[in-house]
Amino acid sequence: MNWHARYTQQAAWTRDLRKYLFDKAGLDRAAFVLEVGCGTGAVLRELTTPTPLHGLDLEPASLTQCRIHAPAASLTCGDAHFLPYPDRSFDIVYCHFLLLWVSDPLRVVREMARVGKTVLALAEPDYGQRVDEPAELKPLGEWQTQALMRQGANPFVGSTLAEIFFQAGIKLEETGTIRSVGVKRSLEEWENEWAVTQADLGGFVPDSEIQKMRVLDEQARTRGERVLHVPTYFAWGKT
Repeated sequence: MNWHARYTQQAAWTRDLRKYLFDKAGLDRAAFVLEVGCGTGAVLRELTTPTPLHGLDLEPASLTQCRIHAPAASLTCGDAHFLPYPDRSFDIVYCHFLLLWVSDPLRVVREMARVGKTVLALAEPDYGQRVDEPAELKPLGEWQTQALMRQGANPFVGSTLAEIFFQAGIKLEETGTIRSVGVKRSLEEWENEWAVTQADLGGFVPDSEIQKMRVLDEQARTRGERVLHVPTYFAWGKT
């Protein structure tokens, strides 16, 4: 599984939203910016600003790739639950598809609020509202939701984002959903999605069932009938 390709795909889903939110948050005036859970640098590398950029991730292998894709950023290996920075070190602190993977999203957001003046959660999904069409593909979404939970993820965190910000003491400026995520996909995106699906479901769902779903998915896509939509939430505010 090429995780940088996956993260790059996810970054493409939120590119327009990020531009809008970073403009609102004053990226061009920020002195220091931190991405919590920077992964391989798919988002960090797209920030076009003279502002000093920082990234933190728990996985050393991801940071190794991030150093290639975002060479100007200062990178730290660390846990998002215990950010290794003094209070209010950054003007902007953000994360992208991170909170579903952490054990305590509220603690992570509180840490982001502690070290930052403006906090942004750019994309968090709610698989409880996932839409799969045609109906014969609905089991695929159910399997993937279960697989995420087996991996320790919270696939429903998106719809709780506003409440998490409130509990973290952040003055919420704006929240909502990203309309375009997963609605229309190119062939390359379809292939990437299936690479993730097979990685998630392997050992959990019989391969024959996975391949059956892949064929049904491809046929529906060819007919122009395939819809895959996972409501994905964003929120930003000030501390």
